[in-house]
Amino acid sequence: MQEQNDKPPVFKTWGAWYWLVLAFLVLQIVLFIYFTKYFS
Repeated sequence: MQEQNDKPPVFKTWGAWYWLVLAFLVLQIVLFIYFTKYFS
Protein backbone atom coordinates (compact mmCIF):
# COMPACT_ATOMS: atom_id res chain seq x y z
CA MET A 1 0.00 0.00 0.00
CA GLN A 2 1.31 3.45 -0.92
CA GLU A 3 1.71 6.06 1.81
CA GLN A 4 0.21 9.50 1.32
CA ASN A 5 2.76 12.31 1.52
CA ASP A 6 1.17 15.26 3.34
CA LYS A 7 4.33 17.34 3.70
CA PRO A 8 4.42 20.75 2.01
CA PRO A 9 6.84 20.78 -0.94
CA VAL A 10 8.91 23.91 -0.15
CA PHE A 11 8.80 24.55 3.58
CA LYS A 12 9.29 21.94 6.28
CA THR A 13 6.12 22.81 8.17
CA TRP A 14 2.62 23.95 7.30
CA GLY A 15 3.04 26.80 9.79
CA ALA A 16 5.64 28.38 7.51
CA TRP A 17 3.13 28.29 4.65
CA TYR A 18 0.50 29.95 6.84
CA TRP A 19 2.91 32.75 7.78
CA LEU A 20 3.89 33.24 4.13
CA VAL A 21 0.25 33.52 3.03
CA LEU A 22 -0.56 35.84 5.93
CA ALA A 23 2.41 38.09 5.11
CA PHE A 24 1.41 38.16 1.44
CA LEU A 25 -2.16 39.17 2.28
CA VAL A 26 -0.98 41.92 4.65
CA LEU A 27 1.37 43.21 1.94
CA GLN A 28 -1.51 43.31 -0.55
CA ILE A 29 -3.72 45.21 1.88
CA VAL A 30 -0.98 47.77 2.53
CA LEU A 31 -0.35 48.20 -1.20
CA PHE A 32 -4.06 48.63 -1.95
CA ILE A 33 -4.36 51.29 0.76
CA TYR A 34 -1.31 53.09 -0.62
CA PHE A 35 -2.58 52.97 -4.22
CA THR A 36 -6.03 54.15 -3.17
CA LYS A 37 -4.59 57.19 -1.37
CA TYR A 38 -2.08 57.93 -4.14
CA PHE A 39 -4.59 57.83 -7.02
CA SER A 40 -7.50 59.51 -5.26
